Amino acid sequence: MKKTIYNKFDKKLISSLPRVLFEGRIITILTAGETDKAVDYLLSMPILGIDTETRPSFKRGITHKVALLQVSTFDTCFLFRLNHTDLTPALIRLLEDKNVPKIGLSLNDDIHSLQGRRLFKPGYFIDLQKHVNEIGIEDMSLQKLYANLIGQRISKSQQLSNWENDILQEKQKRYAATDAWACIMLYEELVRLKTTGDYTLMKVTE
Repeated sequence: MKKTIYNKFDKKLISSLPRVLFEGRIITILTAGETDKAVDYLLSMPILGIDTETRPSFKRGITHKVALLQVSTFDTCFLFRLNHTDLTPALIRLLEDKNVPKIGLSLNDDIHSLQGRRLFKPGYFIDLQKHVNEIGIEDMSLQKLYANLIGQRISKSQQLSNWENDILQEKQKRYAATDAWACIMLYEELVRLKTTGDYTLMKVTE
């Protein structure tokens, strides 16, 4: 039976779906020296999910630099605390790498934020927004896309937490890791659907 997907997913339905949470290893990187081995490991993988987090600003005219870069494999996610390490030469090597696909969502925003710390030439990045558009999905948020394509709910409860805290809470780490890892899951499902044609697109009128 073909999978039914929607051009626009009803946000009211998301709360009824089972919650998904990254259950793999999470490794927090706090010093510049630790980034070298971490990047070597990540660049030995076939595919990576990527995302960033920035401390929210609740005052007009005040913005903060990106504080966290999360890069995930299928079972391990590295959290690079950029407010401690900045963008090291190793991290620049990761971001400029042209061999390993790095999957993300709204990547122009992430890349722009990262370049606010240090300039680099973006390597091999794949933006999920382009791929979902190709099969007729109009939603662009990670939460709606995951609900639509995977049938599970990603919690956004930690989105506005302080990503510059001295110590990240466990729920912050899981949230950040889930967002990066989920990009891999979405990409693999999108590739499967586009290859097999095993889906029916339902158009929802507002």
